Amino acid sequence: MRDERIINHKLAEAVERGAEGLNISWEGLRRTKGGAAADLTISEGGASVKYNVYLRGDAIVLEFHSTDQSRVELAARLLRLAGISAEVKRKSGGDVWRVTATTDMLAAGHEKLRKALAEIVREAVTKGWIDASKAEGWLEKLEGGVALKEGWPKYYVGLADGALMVRFTSTDSDSIQREAQRLEKMGLKRGVHFTVKMPEEGRFSYVSILREGLEHAAWLSVHGSGEQQKLAAEFIEYILRRAEKAGKEVSEKAQKIIKEGKTRASLKLENFEGRVEVGGREYVVKVIGWSAEFDEGRSGRKLLRIKITAEVGRVEGEHIVDRVVHEYTITFSRRGKDNLVGGYAIARADAPDGREADAERFSALIKALTGREPKVYHMKDGEIRIECRGEHLEGFMRYKEFAGVIKNWLEETGR
Repeated sequence: MRDERIINHKLAEAVERGAEGLNISWEGLRRTKGGAAADLTISEGGASVKYNVYLRGDAIVLEFHSTDQSRVELAARLLRLAGISAEVKRKSGGDVWRVTATTDMLAAGHEKLRKALAEIVREAVTKGWIDASKAEGWLEKLEGGVALKEGWPKYYVGLADGALMVRFTSTDSDSIQREAQRLEKMGLKRGVHFTVKMPEEGRFSYVSILREGLEHAAWLSVHGSGEQQKLAAEFIEYILRRAEKAGKEVSEKAQKIIKEGKTRASLKLENFEGRVEVGGREYVVKVIGWSAEFDEGRSGRKLLRIKITAEVGRVEGEHIVDRVVHEYTITFSRRGKDNLVGGYAIARADAPDGREADAERFSALIKALTGREPKVYHMKDGEIRIECRGEHLEGFMRYKEFAGVIKNWLEETGR
């Protein structure tokens, strides 16, 4: 028991270090009825397990089974150290435990593991024991890796109700916790940039990257420093690769979010001048002054008020007419059970040419700065309401004068 505790402690330390001390070797290639098999040994920190590798059907299968559950748990730990999200399962109707990994899982592992498996495949092809065309597909995965970078477990990247979902799922609490710690090391915050659901009674749980988290990781991949920047760059590269494999729509969605994240704080409000079309008319917008600060609403909610002083003029032919200098205020808050970001402003009745003109100039300002036109609603009492969404706030985050304050507000109001 004492020896087992020492081994587990050493393995935990090895997980923190990564796969530098991992030893992987193979031997005993042999022909089987369905293809070929070999023995693959993984060792680290005084622990060693010999697995069976089968090349059969349309898959590479690595497995270890035993009536000693602790031995199978050790085998799973070593596989996780090699980058494989392997889970221990009990064979139905018996006292045998096993851990199994197939082609795509193995292709998401560390380079040392993928290299050893590729050697087994090539040797089996040379001997004529497996079909060369089948082996070509396996080798493409093993040599390129499902993950572009070593060490990242297999994240699901896809769409859910039109929104991008980036999620790592496992029934193993160690895997979930380890991934959460890595994201924190990268610079992401739990509850702000990602959420965690720990396993209960063998059910699958997850680490889920929120949109804000993917954007922040993208920002860190460009503007971060040291280990954070390196981890973030690897993660973003990996997610883009996974999104590309998931199809055009998923890839385009991921690229859009990552692009927005990378451009945060990349622009300046100082000397900003833009030209946009709103309501069939062209406007020129010049920013004169700005501020962003927290406030407290009547319900106690923390609000974000963005104030911009700008000159907005309408273009007529070669001339700019009806120039109006005004301070525009947009108030952002979190709304509803999903804590979504929303912003609003009210057009002023005392503005030059009235509410309608003020609302159009306001819309021109927002579109010029964020690239997105806001929604304008005419209320029954004559009031005109300009509404923004999270995408508009993301647009404001591109400006270095706003980026820090907005980031802090999103973190403080996040769940």
